[in-house]
Amino acid sequence: MFRGLPSLQKLVRQLQKVPYLASKNVYRVALHFLNTKQDDLELLCSTILQVKKDVKICSICFNLTQDSDICSICSSKNRDNFQICVLETWHDLFAIERAGGYQGVYHILGGSLCPLEGIGPEELNIKSLINRVNEKTQEIIFATNSTPEGEATASFISSKLEDLRSKSEKLNFKISRLASGVPIGSSLEYMDRVTIYKALSGRRPF
Repeated sequence: MFRGLPSLQKLVRQLQKVPYLASKNVYRVALHFLNTKQDDLELLCSTILQVKKDVKICSICFNLTQDSDICSICSSKNRDNFQICVLETWHDLFAIERAGGYQGVYHILGGSLCPLEGIGPEELNIKSLINRVNEKTQEIIFATNSTPEGEATASFISSKLEDLRSKSEKLNFKISRLASGVPIGSSLEYMDRVTIYKALSGRRPF
């Protein structure tokens, strides 16, 4: 498709690099841009570049933030800083916040362990999570997805936390997991807020 149109072919190749964009829609999106007004395209491009410039990663939990190195959740006085919910991605954080009811803070790992794809402990924000734990920490909640990779990631980190706890009498936090209301093999991003809220409220010991 688009034979003899190298500019459109180049656009399609770039669109094919965008995650979550179905391959069958790539050509439609390319044609949509072709039919879009010049001013609208320039606004879209400048907005993307501006977002890339302005939005940063929270230095504490790795959430998205702007105008500050610390996100609005970590800096809020209304959040329980001694209860940490461990997630894989920003999408999962947004899902839990949308569900409501949770007043603790978060820690985003940036994915899950997957040796076949070259994702090991060093590629995730695991070490920084361990470093966040102190004598004031009350609970670590694992909300990784109920997939083999998510479960393996939670088990790996849990073992590290248990080792840490066993080495110090000052550490007395508990480790929990979302309740079984979360179906096996599912992702938080696509669940309704009632399911997420019940799973978080009925979390179980890990």
